[in-house]
Amino acid sequence: MSENEREDRPSEDRDLAQRLDELGRRLSAKEEEALATQKALEPNAGADASAMSNGLRLSGEFIAGVVAGGGIGWAVDTYLGLSPWGLIVFLLLGFLTGVWNVLRAAGYLKASDGKGPEER
Repeated sequence: MSENEREDRPSEDRDLAQRLDELGRRLSAKEEEALATQKALEPNAGADASAMSNGLRLSGEFIAGVVAGGGIGWAVDTYLGLSPWGLIVFLLLGFLTGVWNVLRAAGYLKASDGKGPEER
């Protein structure tokens, strides 16, 4: 090796080390940016569970009203012989009761005790 080649080698090593450090800093910045973006896009699991719980409760309120109305209508038809009018009338009443229960449970209507959802 010539004298010039030996002198250039430490300079090349320093340049390479500087470029490697700069590349490491840029990769770290990109990784932090990607993690921040992922956290921002990731939904809140607690909020999802709460929303699902509310949805199941409200659908249960509605279905219970319709099923109860249908059961009462079927019983009226069976025992009083008003077929099919008892079932039709009580299914409609059950539907209205289900809607009323959903609105009350969601907080759009005041409960029968006169207190709103925030006063309980």
